[in-house]
Amino acid sequence: MFTGTTYHGDEGGGGVPRFGYAKADRRVTAYYFYLVDEVFGPAFVKVCAYFPYPIKIWLNGHEYSKRAATAAGIGFTPLDNGFATTEDPAGLQRICDSLGPGTIRVFCERWWARLPLPLTDTDRAAGYWWDISMRQVEVSRTIVFDAPRHARGFFEVLCSDNLDIGRPEEMQIIFGRRVRTAPAGGYRTKLLRSGDEVTLNAYFRHSRVKSYLKCGRAFRIETVVNDTSDLGVARRLEHLEELSVKARDVNRRMVDAFRVGQGCVLASPAFERVARPSLVEGRRAPALRFGDPRVMALASALCALVHTVTGFTNRSLRAQVSTLLGVPYSMSQMSYDLRWFRLKGLITRLPRSNSYVLTPDGQRVAIFYTKLHNRLLRPLLAAHDPPAPLALRQALRVINHHVDDYTCEARMAA
Repeated sequence: MFTGTTYHGDEGGGGVPRFGYAKADRRVTAYYFYLVDEVFGPAFVKVCAYFPYPIKIWLNGHEYSKRAATAAGIGFTPLDNGFATTEDPAGLQRICDSLGPGTIRVFCERWWARLPLPLTDTDRAAGYWWDISMRQVEVSRTIVFDAPRHARGFFEVLCSDNLDIGRPEEMQIIFGRRVRTAPAGGYRTKLLRSGDEVTLNAYFRHSRVKSYLKCGRAFRIETVVNDTSDLGVARRLEHLEELSVKARDVNRRMVDAFRVGQGCVLASPAFERVARPSLVEGRRAPALRFGDPRVMALASALCALVHTVTGFTNRSLRAQVSTLLGVPYSMSQMSYDLRWFRLKGLITRLPRSNSYVLTPDGQRVAIFYTKLHNRLLRPLLAAHDPPAPLALRQALRVINHHVDDYTCEARMAA
């Protein structure tokens, strides 16, 4: 922290008092007030006792919605920090949408009037008071499954898919049992026990999107905004609604990406449109041929989850493609390839920026090409040798034997 000091000596100042800053370590006293609010439920207010007396306020929108729904007579089944079922989905949605800057400001004023604060009413009348800004905002979307086993099965497949397709920046495992002392034989990890929680994290700038299984029966996608400028929004509270809209859009795009990943088979007309040359707006769009190293590297790079959130630029995507190709890949080559994808309708440019995002067709093509190559063709081409399963190797030997017989009968053998 920085401390201020007033100097009165003549050294370098001609006898004139002056004020200077110096950096020093100080143990700052802070006071925590844990509250139970009639509207928001559990909350806390942290007041720093050091000038300029910053305040941190924590609120839970889910608790606000639960209390408001109870007051409105809307029945619901709670799901930890959310809802599992409700008698009136439309009414509950209206309550959730009612949480805005005005509601939060009323909470702040209510408790500012009750808590002992460093600034007084006299200070406020003189224009010295706190303004409310957003430090961390979490906006979530929860998809509840009818049967918990379906939720668990879906999420386990999603985790295995994203190890090589989505490539999240981080996969966390939160173990359901706390280890207080190290076992005699050391630590050994077995994935996954009941009660363990796996979280997929896709970071963008200072923020992230996390996806995880909620209470074993719901899939939650949660955008955690640690800096509102990451989504192009100002920090003050009056911009909360704009931030919420953009965060929900991030959640929606992430859900779309997961959905495409679970069903990415291309119908024949769609495959032909991409894999063959075509004319678009009077311009020739070359074929994006399956198996071409450059096309496959581009498709694999575009599968990364972070592109679903932030989009990508020539520079950011070029680094990934170059790594996958294993050879130099220039900016002009990247520009040429992006033109291919744009003419084919697989990517679109964001207004007033140099960033691109995948279209729904682009998501399907990128995932289909990558999965077909990485999950099917490459393992089959190497299936004659270990570690391919023995049954598969024996079946391929039988097929090869019959193909050799047909070749000999047709007198086409070497």
